[in-house]
Amino acid sequence: MKTKIYKKLMIGLCFLSTSLNAQDLLDKLNAEFPDKAVYEIATFKTTRIALGQSVETRKKGALEITLYNRYWDTPNPESQRFLADKVSTRFGLDYAITNNFTFGAGYTTFDKITDGYVKYRLLKQLKNSKKPSFSITLFQGISHRKLNDIPNSIYDPTTSSDKYSFTSQVLIAHKFNTNLSLQIAPTFIHRSSNVVNEDPNNHFAIGFGGRHKIGGHTSIVSEYYYVANPLKSIETYNVFMVGINWEVSDLMLQFHITNARNYAEDTFITQTVDNFNFKNPNLHFGVNATFILHTNKNKLK
Repeated sequence: MKTKIYKKLMIGLCFLSTSLNAQDLLDKLNAEFPDKAVYEIATFKTTRIALGQSVETRKKGALEITLYNRYWDTPNPESQRFLADKVSTRFGLDYAITNNFTFGAGYTTFDKITDGYVKYRLLKQLKNSKKPSFSITLFQGISHRKLNDIPNSIYDPTTSSDKYSFTSQVLIAHKFNTNLSLQIAPTFIHRSSNVVNEDPNNHFAIGFGGRHKIGGHTSIVSEYYYVANPLKSIETYNVFMVGINWEVSDLMLQFHITNARNYAEDTFITQTVDNFNFKNPNLHFGVNATFILHTNKNKLK
């Protein structure tokens, strides 16, 4: 009788040991191949690198309030003022409908352009992936300029239907580590009209941007856009920017220098008339302030 009980006890212990080993193996497999994918976050800290858009979209319910200012001098001595001769300001609001879909709008005082856009996060970069992985965001922007507000403007529409420009971009970025992120942005711009017939209505451009973290709350950012078929009636230059980001809780401050004075994508990419150098009025100093207001009670912390 005791022998039978002993045999049953040994069989039970063997079965329990086998089950535990199998469970350990299953746990290891689950750790190596998790059911839920883990994605990289904060490839860039804001929805813009500084001039152009980044791959980032805000969390659902987040309202982004932006105030951008750009200052520059003019070469005319009679126009010299304290600090700066000219100031361009853009007021903007951006709202995240979902985690992957954001829309925004803004108004610029200098060139009196109203712009709007939608962004959709198509693909997110996988974290710790052995295969190449990228974040991809689709961007569609539209800008509207008032009629005949700027004399001799390179874009001076004469009819109501000629006031619009459209910018389409595919934003592709990769976060290499916690310090370095790079982005490339193939761009197509369509303009409804031009003052000079020889100027193209469609432009093809490609943008390059990057962010390098240099401290706990600071990072260096830079952007460059190359235009394949620029305007023919006037001399334009490819836009370049270099600056620094300073993160203060839900407030992001950006300080940068650039040769662009416009904010709407179609204007600063194709209509920058100043080269990047220290000759007046080519160099422009910019200060961007971005504040995040979380309207969703279940925001991620």
